[in-house]
Amino acid sequence: MLEGELVTLRALEPDDLDRCHRWMNDSEVTRFLEGGRYPLSMANEREWLETATRTRSGFSDVILAVETKDGVHIGNAGLHEASPEHRRAYLGIVIGEKDYWSKGYGTDTVRALLRFAFEQMNLNRVELGTFDFNERAQACYRKCGFVEEGRRREDRFIDGRYCDLVIMGILRREWEAASHT
Repeated sequence: MLEGELVTLRALEPDDLDRCHRWMNDSEVTRFLEGGRYPLSMANEREWLETATRTRSGFSDVILAVETKDGVHIGNAGLHEASPEHRRAYLGIVIGEKDYWSKGYGTDTVRALLRFAFEQMNLNRVELGTFDFNERAQACYRKCGFVEEGRRREDRFIDGRYCDLVIMGILRREWEAASHT
């Protein structure tokens, strides 16, 4: 398990299915996710979770449940497509329990993942994409040391308009400098 100040990141368990399914079918939650447009069946979510729990997390794909310190499962997060040659991975996070939005849980989750990425996985770079209208996420990522590196203009069609995908990244040396000040 990975520890933050507010959260514990643990392995996903089969008992997490109902919550994950509910989150993936909540349009307020999924509007911030790249693949969240269409309803997801319980069978689809079960298949995803079974694969995630059957396949041991490893270097190339680390998928974790986000729990509060009092044991409430509020979301999922991970480091994906990690490359041993390039020493980089993509960060993904969803805080599905909306009562926990804007209370520091996402920031604490990202910080715990970055500590793991740089100190344990020996990565050099972590990157992510977020939509231009997701200002809360961008503020979180900036607080954690990410910088905007570019945009894929009008990359997605969401809520009746085209929006940019904002590409953000952080390098190990930037994380080290920020975490030692």
